[in-house]
Amino acid sequence: MGERSVKLPDIGEGIAEAELVEWHVKEGDLVREDDLLATVMTDKASVEIPSPLAGEVSWIGARIGDAVAIGSTLVKLKVAGDDTSEPADEAPTEDVATPSAVTNAKTPDAVPTPPARIRPAAIEARPATTSAVRRTPGEKPLASPAIRLKAREAGLDLRQVHGTGPAGRITHEDIDAFLSRGPAPTHGRGMAPKTAVTDVKVVGLRRRIAEKMALSKSRIPHITIIEEVNVSPLEDLRATLNRKPAPEHPKLTLLPFLMRAMVKALTEQPALNALYDDEAGIVHEHAGIHIGIATQTPSGLVVPVVKHAEARDLRDCSIELNRLAQRAREGTATREELTGSTITITSLGALGGLATTPVINHPEVAIVGVNKIAIRPVWDGTQFVPCKMMNLSCSFDHRVIDGWDAAVFVQRVKELLENPATIFVDP
Repeated sequence: MGERSVKLPDIGEGIAEAELVEWHVKEGDLVREDDLLATVMTDKASVEIPSPLAGEVSWIGARIGDAVAIGSTLVKLKVAGDDTSEPADEAPTEDVATPSAVTNAKTPDAVPTPPARIRPAAIEARPATTSAVRRTPGEKPLASPAIRLKAREAGLDLRQVHGTGPAGRITHEDIDAFLSRGPAPTHGRGMAPKTAVTDVKVVGLRRRIAEKMALSKSRIPHITIIEEVNVSPLEDLRATLNRKPAPEHPKLTLLPFLMRAMVKALTEQPALNALYDDEAGIVHEHAGIHIGIATQTPSGLVVPVVKHAEARDLRDCSIELNRLAQRAREGTATREELTGSTITITSLGALGGLATTPVINHPEVAIVGVNKIAIRPVWDGTQFVPCKMMNLSCSFDHRVIDGWDAAVFVQRVKELLENPATIFVDP
């Protein structure tokens, strides 16, 4: 038996390391050639590493969440043969694993990356020195305001605590003793406090999202404008267009209308369709309008991109939007479909609140947030009438976008949505 090393291969130009997000094997497992060993993640894509040969896993070189340098040893395999002299750091080039061609197109949401969970050790049961006290319904335990505050902060129901003070008054020592011995069986409607703590390691896509959000908030001074939009005419038009949808055309949602309105507004204000290189101090204004659509997937938030929205009509925007969202949720979107946005839309649909403060998708300079539609009374000059109202929450990079320009953009989008026929009129 000999021992051979499998190293992390070159998985992309300019990539020096990758994050280990999943092991498919453990020490002692027998693997065949092309069996999956591990999954690693780069900036936007996850790559599965297959085994270049058959053998038994004798050593694993990293833990989930570790950054692994290109060329470093992932695993060591015991293989059949007489060559036992090969050290781990001198593995021949033919032993280097190559990423599977099928999995190169996988995105972070395609690979389940269960976070490492460190479960607390079992707490040894301690004998109770006093039993939980029963009180009649509606009877309040005797305790001072300071005691009640302490109980609230500990998530403790005072009805479960036996008071040893005068007339059964609860003292600090009573609370400390109760917490130290753990919860007692509950009676009636009271619930025992929960004291277990689960540590969840932030890895994979969740770590990428955390890093992206931290970068955006630390570097970009956000200015957010929230504007109310009457979408009753737009909703009427949308309902009309959806009455006889063709099989190849999905039903229209509000987003394709918003995309077309943004295209018209950005054509008038190209400075908002831009990426800001804050290291070089350069704003790259793009002629092509590539709209990212923040999409929730089982693995986390990703942003597929509708490329060249300026060249698409309403139906084409809708078809491409649905195609990308489906691929993102299934985990089959390519790196090209998840990169290259110049401005982003974020929407929580019916779950959205009245207003939000969207975080800009760095290095973009603007993001448009869609909030839920609600029927509200609107004064038309003579009376209040029920209208379908929706708030737009738009954030801008205040380093390069002045408040006036931001307000002009929001008002232009509002005007187009409130008068949807103008979306289809060429300037």
